[in-house]
Amino acid sequence: MASILQSLERTILAGFALLVAIIIVTGAVSGQFIRADFAWFTFVMRWLHVLSGVMWIGLLWYFNFVQIPTVPKIEPAEHRAAVTKFIAPKALFWFRYGALATVVTGGLLAWMNGYLFQALALQSGHVAIGLGMWMALVMAFNVWFIIWPNQKIALGIVDGTAEEKAKAGRMAMLTSRFNTLFSIGMLYLMVAQQNAGL
Repeated sequence: MASILQSLERTILAGFALLVAIIIVTGAVSGQFIRADFAWFTFVMRWLHVLSGVMWIGLLWYFNFVQIPTVPKIEPAEHRAAVTKFIAPKALFWFRYGALATVVTGGLLAWMNGYLFQALALQSGHVAIGLGMWMALVMAFNVWFIIWPNQKIALGIVDGTAEEKAKAGRMAMLTSRFNTLFSIGMLYLMVAQQNAGL
């Protein structure tokens, strides 16, 4: 087991193997085996959407609850480079593509269920999910077009003066905090449409 868990790739493969076992066992116990029909593909898309969303919002909250408040406290200051040069760029990669995957799978899910345009137009019966989708789109825009360009400057991936780095870091932080603020209501709206009938 330790040899599996010491490798991220092997851990992920083992996770999918466990998923297959879960599907087989639950199918055997319930007597309802997978039928590769439209409902099953819609379910898989919902699962991919949730999986992507966990990656995106999980990293958003990691940045805001852990990294942003902790890095300035690291002493001596030169040790902060371990985060800014190695951890943050990698986390920002998964953060960006988690956001992209969440938006794409969410759009596909809404299209597959036949309410994409009604939700985006905030039509009756689709207001909660529509508001959640618009909030997610604003957040994804922020990730790709405000947070990431500013983080590239702040982290030294793109050249900038000390003043430009400080300004870019502050803009990235404030936008990330805005996304954290939005994420609370957005997650409520995503769940409310299906479970509360809003």
